[in-house]
Amino acid sequence: MEKRLKLQSDSEARLLFGKHDENLNLIEKGFNIKIVARGQDLILSGKKDDLEKSCRLFEELLIVIKNGGGVKKHEVLYAIKAINTNKEENVHDLYLDKIEVSSKRQFITTKSKIQKEYVDAIRHNDIVFGIGPAGTGKTYLAMAMAVNALRKQIVSRIILTRPAVEAGESLGYLPGDLYEKVNPYLRPLYDALYDMVETEKIQQNTERGIIEVAPLAYMRGRTLNDAFIILDEAQNSTPEQMKMFLTRIGFDSKAVITGDLTQSDLPNGKESGLVQVVSLLQEIAGIKFVYFTGEDVVRHELVQEIIKAYAGLNRGKENG
Repeated sequence: MEKRLKLQSDSEARLLFGKHDENLNLIEKGFNIKIVARGQDLILSGKKDDLEKSCRLFEELLIVIKNGGGVKKHEVLYAIKAINTNKEENVHDLYLDKIEVSSKRQFITTKSKIQKEYVDAIRHNDIVFGIGPAGTGKTYLAMAMAVNALRKQIVSRIILTRPAVEAGESLGYLPGDLYEKVNPYLRPLYDALYDMVETEKIQQNTERGIIEVAPLAYMRGRTLNDAFIILDEAQNSTPEQMKMFLTRIGFDSKAVITGDLTQSDLPNGKESGLVQVVSLLQEIAGIKFVYFTGEDVVRHELVQEIIKAYAGLNRGKENG
């Protein structure tokens, strides 16, 4: 069976095809079809159901392109999986949800259905938990929403915090002053921040207290009003620390708590505050839990396969 698609311009074709036609190659493999490009015409051949899915994918990607979006390799890969699962999936809703994060009109977009759910949850709830493996965008998207809220003056400051788990080494014996001791634990938060905001602006806002990056222990005794607060690596918080953090949240504030329940660095036998809070707060209105899986990993595509391999190893140990 054969279907033909007509593109509107050479520039549309270039964006759709990708570098060295890599997008077309992914689509051929993903739907088991053959694609022949002749100028602005696409000739698709294969089984009826596969052709219907591939045409649906092209329709979705073209909506993104016509609305000023790009089409990257990992987005095509996710779109193929999504449409293979559900032929009616509106992938363009994900890629056109733009979160403005800088004065240079830089945008962050969601890359999976769960990421879209997560961003919408942050928009509509005061406390959101993002739980799942590394690489799913939990912290990065929370940071984007925080920067966006500050730009729109929804909040007056951003507070970023993590537990400074000692990982077998006492902070007191590490070299340097207190800032130098805790800075390695906070580095991932800085990495995300510097990826979205100009360095000079970060330095200015840090000096003025508009952006604050601090260990979780520093939150004790404070009331955090009119702020967007991110607690990262929350699986490394104790139940006492989690309670302390959640009760710091003041008026006109929003908090996002991220973590991976399988990656706690707490000493053996020590309960994670994130594990406890999952069962404790599930039914409270205004608090939303969003769960990511390996399918939502947006790093290199091999990372998904690595996560699956380790998950299989862990299941084997449990069954053994």
